[in-house]
Amino acid sequence: MDQQTLAVAFWFLLAAVLLAVFLLVRQHRSARDVRDRCAAAEAGLRMRAEEENHLIATRLPALAEALSHRPVDVPGPRYPQLAEAHGRAIELFTESVQRATARGEQSAKATVKSMMRAVQSLANEQQVAISSMQERHDDPDVLADLLRIDHMNSQLGRRAQATAVLCGSWPGQQRSASALTDVVRGATSRIRDYLRVSVPAEADIAVVSRAVEPVVLAVAELLDNGARHSQPNTMVEVNFQQTHNGMVIMIDDAGVGMTVEELQRAARLLAGDGSSDINRLGDPPQIGFAVIGVLAKRYGFRISVDTRSPYGGVRAVVFLPTELLTRAAKPQMPNVAVTPGPAPAAEAETGDVDRTAGGLPRRKRRDRATAEPVTPPPATKPVQPNERTATGLAAWQRGTRSGRTVSPPAVEGNTPA
Repeated sequence: MDQQTLAVAFWFLLAAVLLAVFLLVRQHRSARDVRDRCAAAEAGLRMRAEEENHLIATRLPALAEALSHRPVDVPGPRYPQLAEAHGRAIELFTESVQRATARGEQSAKATVKSMMRAVQSLANEQQVAISSMQERHDDPDVLADLLRIDHMNSQLGRRAQATAVLCGSWPGQQRSASALTDVVRGATSRIRDYLRVSVPAEADIAVVSRAVEPVVLAVAELLDNGARHSQPNTMVEVNFQQTHNGMVIMIDDAGVGMTVEELQRAARLLAGDGSSDINRLGDPPQIGFAVIGVLAKRYGFRISVDTRSPYGGVRAVVFLPTELLTRAAKPQMPNVAVTPGPAPAAEAETGDVDRTAGGLPRRKRRDRATAEPVTPPPATKPVQPNERTATGLAAWQRGTRSGRTVSPPAVEGNTPA
């Protein structure tokens, strides 16, 4: 083999070796790139799996709680670079929860409203039965028990009425325009501690017909709240204050006051901005401020509880604008002509005669008073207010019956047959 042939073979072999080396290096680099990409893919998959587990186990449950207006912090993504990838999923989940929550709230409201209407109907039937019994009975003990039952029934009706209003119902009672004093008295009669409420004197300002029952219910909730959060030996004082564009009812208690958080929550609910979902009002639900806020927003009056009362508790202020007010109609006294003459037998024998507004003596049924004398309570037992009321109501019942059963006096020239 000559030199030329050897040189060609050498260069050919060298080229083959170089090509093989190049291919080996290229293959090595390719393999390394593949390994790096595989490692990156595995890391990405592992990161996505961890982020998905974090989303399902932590973020979505917290988001569901937050959408239910509960004080829960919703954590962010574990890996910020994946936040955009799960953004759409979170939006869809939020919309789904909100729709389901709205359907659940509507269903719950409809159910509770129906139940409260049934309770209100039963309470009204009980009220009719109690009133009928009060007309038939004049025994002070029986009337005292009936008054207690009547008062408890009024409280039951108020609770059912407030719950129904919170669920979207209307107050359900239509009244004529009533003086502010009568409005406060009506509200006082619906709370347990009615004896602790100091009602102001008569006012010549009245609430228009459509707003009477809402204002009565709102004031009753405020009075009940003030009485329940203060010592049982303290009073809840009510006062009126006229303003340039309305009237104010001020309710002062001597309770423990409210914290900053409670005041903020109360302001939100009283403005009508809070949720009317009972499930979001605590356990058990505290519906007082929420009901007041619904009524105030619906009928156009305002409530605030952000002022401290002079007795260390809370001052609740009910502002009634001019459009909800009118002048109270003064009762007209009948013109009764008094004819001089001898005193009736009852006045001659007893010396203590119940007279009408015109000065005439009221007739009393002598036989009933003799047959069933009213025995005063023992001196050692203090007379309770409801017992005094029952005794007075018994006398009124007897007088009413006597007026219905006693024949009218004979008139000269018209002697009855």
